[in-house]
Amino acid sequence: MMGEKRLFEAYKNAAHPLQGHGKRNLNVLKEALEQFDGNLDSDIYGSGKIIEDFQQKIADDLGKESAVFFPSGTMAQQIALRIWCDRKGVDRVAYHPLCHLEIHEEDGLKKLHGIEPILLADKDRVIGLEDVVGLKEEISCLLLELPQREIGGQLPEYETLEAISRFCRDNGIKLHLDGARLYEVLPYYRKTAAEVCELFDSVYISFYKGFGGLAGAILAGRAEFTEESKVWKRRHGGDLISLYPYIISADYYFDQRVGKMEQYYEGAKELASHLNECSGISTLPEKPVSNMFHVHFHLPQKQIESILIDVYEQTGIGITGYVKEISDNECTFEASIGDQYENVPKEELKNMFTLLNQKLTQHNQS
Repeated sequence: MMGEKRLFEAYKNAAHPLQGHGKRNLNVLKEALEQFDGNLDSDIYGSGKIIEDFQQKIADDLGKESAVFFPSGTMAQQIALRIWCDRKGVDRVAYHPLCHLEIHEEDGLKKLHGIEPILLADKDRVIGLEDVVGLKEEISCLLLELPQREIGGQLPEYETLEAISRFCRDNGIKLHLDGARLYEVLPYYRKTAAEVCELFDSVYISFYKGFGGLAGAILAGRAEFTEESKVWKRRHGGDLISLYPYIISADYYFDQRVGKMEQYYEGAKELASHLNECSGISTLPEKPVSNMFHVHFHLPQKQIESILIDVYEQTGIGITGYVKEISDNECTFEASIGDQYENVPKEELKNMFTLLNQKLTQHNQS
C-alpha cells in the first residue's frame, strides 16, 4: 500500500501528467458555470429549457428522435434493458462477459429487474456475428459496448457491427449501445455518431469519461422509448428536482472536446508506440483504436512502482498514478488520453521514455 500511495503522490506532483484532462476538482464546475447567466432558470424534475434544449441537442447529434438526461449510466442502461424486456415479454438479454452491468453493478439488473443475462463470446475478445447467430436462448435485447473497455478498448470491425445489426432486426432482437466512449471511437471508424447509432435501437453515452464533465448520461432512441424511460427514471429515484450542475458541465465540456477526439486518438497511438519500444512493456491493443488502451509491465508491481517514481522525479513527467497487480511478475494500468497529453513537450517526452527504458532494461537483466 505504501508503494501505491507514493506512486499516486509522485504522479499528482509531476509537472506533466499524461492522463486525461486534468484534476477533477471544483474548478471543473466553476469553469463551466462561468459561461452562464446566474439568473437562468434551473430544470425542475426533468422539465425546463436548460435540460430540454440539451437533450434535443444530443439526440440530434446521435441521429435519434429523442433523448433523456440521467444522473448515471448505470441507471440509464438498466432501464433501457428493462423496457426492451417488457416490450417483448422475455426477461433475458445478452452481453459480453466483462460488460459493466455484469462486473461493476452488484447484480443490479438481476436483483432490481429480474433480468437474466446471457454472456456472449470469450472474455478476451469482442462479440462477433457468429456469437449472436449461435445464441440458443431467446433474448429481448443484445448490448454491445464500443469500445470494450475491460479488454483494452478493443472494437469489432464496422462491417461486423452492420451484420449484427441486420441480424438483430431480422430476428426481433433490440440492439442497445453502451456508448460510454462512443465519441472516442469515431476517429477509428471514420463515421459520425449518427451513422453508428443508426445501427442501434437505443444508445447510452457518458459525459464524464472522454468529455470530462461532472457526471451524467444520455439515453436516446425513439420518443415512445424515451418517454417510458422517464417513468423508470422516476421509479429509480433519478428524477432529481434539479440536475443543472451536471447538465451545464456536460454541455460545456461536450462543446469543448467533441472536436478533439481525433487529437486524443492520435495521442494514444503515439503514447502506445513509445511504450511498446520499452523493455518489458506491451499494450493492448498494440495499436489503440480509441483514446484508451491497457498497458502491461512484465515485472512485479513493487519494482514498477519504484521505477516509475524515480522517472517521475527525474523528468517531471507522470505516466500513471497506479499499477494493478495481475500476477507476481505482471502489473497493468489503463491509459486514457485527453487534453493533458498535448501539454507535454515532445523532446522531454522522448527523453523520459529513454530513461524509463534504461531502468526497465537494467531490472530485466538483473
